[in-house]
Amino acid sequence: MSRTTLDETRVHTTAREKITNWHADIVHNVQAAATSNNILVVGMAQNPFVRRARAALKEAQQPFHYLEYGSYLSQWKPRLALKMWSGWPTFPMVFVRGVLVGGYSELKALIDSGELKRMLGEP
Repeated sequence: MSRTTLDETRVHTTAREKITNWHADIVHNVQAAATSNNILVVGMAQNPFVRRARAALKEAQQPFHYLEYGSYLSQWKPRLALKMWSGWPTFPMVFVRGVLVGGYSELKALIDSGELKRMLGEP
């Protein structure tokens, strides 16, 4: 991936430890759910794009697992850890067979083009 991140040699060991452990439990939970579910939607309450992603999957009759972390006013730190881990800046985060495909717009494009079904191995 071509996204620039700070070189590890330019991060002091105490900061590196904090970065590594920043809400690691949430990150591990999402990693596990992404690998054990064909479709995973990670979101937050009150976000209209999260609602749209879930509705699009229901309309397409695609079962999915949903993890919710707070709302606009709560749990922003755990969500920040997920953004740091994935590199994806917004919610929802949609995973298909463990692969981050993006958010609502990207999911909708996959559904509309038929690519989502191909990714899932469906005819």
